[in-house]
Amino acid sequence: MNPLLLAIRQAMVFSGQLENDVNRLLHVYHCPKTAEHSARVGAEAEKLAAIFGGDKAAARTAGWLHDISAIIPNSERIPSAEKLEIDILPEEAMFPMIIHQKISRAIAQDVFQIRDQTILSAIECHTTLKSHPSQMDLIVFIADKIEWDQPGKPPYLDELLAELEYSLERGAFVYIEYLWNQRNQLKVVHPWLIDAYEYLKPKCMH
Repeated sequence: MNPLLLAIRQAMVFSGQLENDVNRLLHVYHCPKTAEHSARVGAEAEKLAAIFGGDKAAARTAGWLHDISAIIPNSERIPSAEKLEIDILPEEAMFPMIIHQKISRAIAQDVFQIRDQTILSAIECHTTLKSHPSQMDLIVFIADKIEWDQPGKPPYLDELLAELEYSLERGAFVYIEYLWNQRNQLKVVHPWLIDAYEYLKPKCMH
């Protein structure tokens, strides 16, 4: 195991009960707010999977693990990604917060022994989405945006929930378009976000 991931594995005794272990690990690394957010996203993802005929257990697992990389401080994320041999895009180097989705995938895979590629993919793109997203990618992406980790009510929430009545794609596009419309104010526009916008736009315009 990569030394960085081995150090995480050795930070506590793992019980094999995923939700308990995620919660404990986030508290060991002093990330209680992320633990609360992760629990809410896991529950929301499970709910969306039930509505749309997805794998409820897999969605819940992905939701719980999506932000597990919060245990790595923002200032250490690019060096950590390099140690983990993660492909780092220029936009991620400029704005390290955004690479947390890829680091979460690595921790989920090697520390929590997740082998389901649909779960790992959903974790890896939960912030930006990507082109040709799977149902699980969309479920976890949307759950994260419904249960966002900022104070107050998300400004896009009512429209997202309304469009979700039609499809996961239309629900996801509400948030993608929300970011797209303010892209000139963003620190970076991630290439995967551009891909997701271009993929979803023709499917969701009405």
